[in-house]
Amino acid sequence: MTRLAQAKRLVVKVGSALVTNNGEGLDLAAINEWARQIAVLRETGKEVVLVSSGAIACGMQRLGWQKRPHAVHELQAAAAVGQMGLAQVYESAFAQHGLHTAQVLLTHDDLADRKRYLNARSTLSTLLQLGVVPIINENDTVVTDEIKFGDNDTLGALVANLVEADCLIILTDQEGLFTADPRKDASATLIAEAHAGDVALEAMAGGAGTQYGRGGMITKVIAAKRAAHSGAHTVIASGRQPDVMPRLARGEPVGTLLTAETAPLNARKQWLADHLQLNGKLILDGGAINALKAGKSLLPIGVTDVQGDFERGAAVACISPEGLEIARGLANYGSSDARRIARHASQDIEELLGYIDEPEIIHRDNLILLGN
Repeated sequence: MTRLAQAKRLVVKVGSALVTNNGEGLDLAAINEWARQIAVLRETGKEVVLVSSGAIACGMQRLGWQKRPHAVHELQAAAAVGQMGLAQVYESAFAQHGLHTAQVLLTHDDLADRKRYLNARSTLSTLLQLGVVPIINENDTVVTDEIKFGDNDTLGALVANLVEADCLIILTDQEGLFTADPRKDASATLIAEAHAGDVALEAMAGGAGTQYGRGGMITKVIAAKRAAHSGAHTVIASGRQPDVMPRLARGEPVGTLLTAETAPLNARKQWLADHLQLNGKLILDGGAINALKAGKSLLPIGVTDVQGDFERGAAVACISPEGLEIARGLANYGSSDARRIARHASQDIEELLGYIDEPEIIHRDNLILLGN
């Protein structure tokens, strides 16, 4: 668990059974306790993004529904009612520790579309820089079968990729991942550590969720596998364990650790290098090339020409004056705006465009030097 002690950015996911005390309504004591624990993590210099289930379950309780509905419009209505209560409770809980929260509702489309992906990433990065705790949930009030994540374990893994987290902590009502279902098999033993990509884990997980949530242990194992693709380790642990988050952050062996083989930034760089189709080209001057080789971002002043038509978030090639591709990355500006700010200083962007998204055309975290 020493990997967790070294982690700087964490995504913590709490499930519906925990948030609502198995459907009885929002568990205020538990939420207050998690807020306290996250405040402790913040004091140690760690950044935390919270992914919380519970909107639909909270709405069901407020509406007096005993059984989770199947109709999408009823689920959306329950989510709309429940999200109000969920946001209010979290804001009050964190305010006791001098922390602000921000509600962020996402759909799969937000992360599948490169432009919206970058917008979401920029927002979350800014919130973390401001010391705010982002609280993320699926936007259940507008989802359809085509865009819903399916469970917040998956959402947690996608958010871990989005913010380049070092670790995903999935808090559940179980102690961790066992060799078999401990509720049915008395010989089942807790798995302390395994590789997230181990195919045997999915067979061990099995099972489904509860009437209050869509996930089960199998979704947590699959989420860990997703998170590992972006270099994040995953811990599955009981949210009812005393002081579970600070203990994990200290490296104590709690729950099940599913490890990734690649560091977060290395994983992202590899993804940028291998899996993107390029939509345009940025021609750079010598100064910009030297800056990139020194590990800096690409600023508009170093771009001499913009070729092709592309939108914000598109993958583009960075080309030397001699015509060699020296890097590639995700553009913070579409081709039309990029042409307008090329050869200009970053402080001129707002005057030239009437707005500013980022001071860089490509941030260094979204850029990979080829051959490096």
